[in-house]
Amino acid sequence: MSSADERAEIFIQHRAALVNFALPIVGDRARAEDVVQEAFLRFAPSNGAAAHPIKEPLFYLYRIVRNLAYDVTRKRATETRYSQDYSRSAFWIVPQEPRTPEDDLFLREDIERIDAILETVPARAREAVKMHRIAGYTLEEVAEQLDVSINTAHRLIREALVEIAVALASSDT
Repeated sequence: MSSADERAEIFIQHRAALVNFALPIVGDRARAEDVVQEAFLRFAPSNGAAAHPIKEPLFYLYRIVRNLAYDVTRKRATETRYSQDYSRSAFWIVPQEPRTPEDDLFLREDIERIDAILETVPARAREAVKMHRIAGYTLEEVAEQLDVSINTAHRLIREALVEIAVALASSDT
């Protein structure tokens, strides 16, 4: 019997034990089966190359399974870490669903409702909201432009936003 045939026989005899050996490392039976299959391809190459004699082929086979199982586990951990990092990325990096014409219409309607509600808010509060939320001014800049304290600028913005939220909530019902 050739060396490749002996290795195949060893693999066939111990395949179930090898799967059970890989299972706790990789976490599920399907991955353990994949690892054992890959181990066989490395243990008994079919490319016609003369297999090097191995003193303890079963020990060698278990070592291949263990190393491949740890490789799979590390790769899965890296992929998980990458996907978690991707989900915490800035919103403009993450691919967005394309907007539909209906989405644009609803957005326009919402903006018109907010604009109408904002017109009912006192002039200084309206100006503070527009400066802070639309123009991107800081509270300090809003306070400076309106010639009020930072706390007053914050209060004006907060009260206007509360009025908008209450009006939107009552119009939705």
